[in-house]
Amino acid sequence: MTRDDGAAGAADEPNGPGRPPGGAPRTPEPLRSAPGFLVRRLHQAYAAAWLRHVDAALTGPQFAVMTAVHAYPRVDQGTLAASVALDRSTMADVCRRLEDRALIRRDTAPADGRRKLLTLTQQGETLLAEVTRRVARLNMRLMNGGDDAGELESLLATLDELSERWEQVADEDAV
Repeated sequence: MTRDDGAAGAADEPNGPGRPPGGAPRTPEPLRSAPGFLVRRLHQAYAAAWLRHVDAALTGPQFAVMTAVHAYPRVDQGTLAASVALDRSTMADVCRRLEDRALIRRDTAPADGRRKLLTLTQQGETLLAEVTRRVARLNMRLMNGGDDAGELESLLATLDELSERWEQVADEDAV
C-alpha cells in the first residue's frame, strides 16, 4: 500500500528508491553531471526529432555532406570530409549512398583518377532546399523559438568551441 503524503521511505517504495511508481529509475547524479552522457542524450533526442520532423530517409551526415557540396561544388570528397566531421571511409560511404539516390554526382578528377569531385544534382538541390527549411524549423523548436538571438549565438559558439576541444582531446595520445 502506498502513502499519500509523499513521505514514503525507500523501503516503502514498491519500485525501489528513487523510482517513480510505474516508471523507470531516475538518471543517477553521476551521469547527470557527465558531459559525455548529456551530449549523448542530446544526440539521441536530436536524431529522434530529425526522423520525425525533418526526413526519415536522409540522415544528418548526408544532409551535412549535401550542404557542404552546395557550399563548395566540385571539391573532392577527401578534402570535404574534415569540414563535415567525417573520416574518409565514412565520407566515401555517405557519398556513395547519396550518389545511389541521384542526389550528388561524383566525377573523377581529370588530373588524378583517385579523387572524386562532388556536385549536387538538380534533384539534390531541390531536396536540400526543402530539407534545409525543415531543419531551420526544427532548430527553432529545439531552441525555444530562438527568441534571444544573442543567447542562441552564444550557445552555438560554446558548442563549437567544445567540439574543437573534444576533437583535440580525442586526437591526443593517452596518458
